[in-house]
Amino acid sequence: MDRFRTLKRIQVEPDQFSQDNDVAEETPTAEFRPYAAGDEEENAAEYEGMRFMGMKVVRRRALTEKDCGGDYVGVDFDQYLSKILSKQGDKNVLFADYILKLTGSGKMKKRILIVTDFAIYLVDPDTDSLKRRIALAAIDCVYMSNLDDNFLAIIAPSEYDCLMATSRKKEIADALMEATKGASAGYQIEVIISNQ
Repeated sequence: MDRFRTLKRIQVEPDQFSQDNDVAEETPTAEFRPYAAGDEEENAAEYEGMRFMGMKVVRRRALTEKDCGGDYVGVDFDQYLSKILSKQGDKNVLFADYILKLTGSGKMKKRILIVTDFAIYLVDPDTDSLKRRIALAAIDCVYMSNLDDNFLAIIAPSEYDCLMATSRKKEIADALMEATKGASAGYQIEVIISNQ
């Protein structure tokens, strides 16, 4: 708090900078304006070509132009997360990020979601303890809505389902499909896009 008290206010008089008004004001051109007046139709046509699974429009251009980072938490550098994975025998991390898990009572809890070759892990970041492990073989499908929301549901018929909120749900779906795409898996997780 002491460092904020040492700040001083500086008052700038408005006529200090108005003395040199010989330069004419420039009007912004198209290169300075990211969205010009007639660009809505052009952007709509451009977004029509960017679809996920043929149904969901990808609204974030960065998702289509960049490679997914995968590990946003740094599992290799966190000794607790590495210990949890080594106990279960998993080494290859396909995706890791912070998510919000919705409980049955409607509460949101912060979790770390880790997707590996064999399972999905939900870890409590406050206590560094494993809360849930779902084997990929137990997952039937993943539900995403057609709307611009951040909800993702993982359906496991032999266990209870998992509803989460994340801004990287496309990357999670891609990681799950990549994990089960190999010949050793013998099954494929289905991604269903539906508003129900």
